[in-house]
Amino acid sequence: MTDRKDIDLASLRARLEERRADILAHSSHSEDYRKPVELDQQAVGRLSRMEALQNQQMHLEQERRRSAELDRIEKTLKRMDDDEYGHCHNCGEDIDKRRLEFDPTTPLCVECADKVRHV
Repeated sequence: MTDRKDIDLASLRARLEERRADILAHSSHSEDYRKPVELDQQAVGRLSRMEALQNQQMHLEQERRRSAELDRIEKTLKRMDDDEYGHCHNCGEDIDKRRLEFDPTTPLCVECADKVRHV
């Protein structure tokens, strides 16, 4: 897969696939909460409607974050399949093993990530 012998690629892949399954499960579970809120004033009071709208927005934001994380996971799995995993996107150097173990989806080494953060 990758020329990196210092990382346990199978373990990292398993973590990513498990996290992907968790995200998809949460996404399907919260689908009803993201549906449009009914604004029938006869059925629900004003404060209840406001609370329902706030809950809907909270669930929509959670879904947006899950979608972004799922996208990072899919890109990482593709890098693993393409033998590009473990190398920085900017400079091409190896990403530190501890950094990959902490966040397997990270595409940048510490130095490049620090440069991006300070721009």
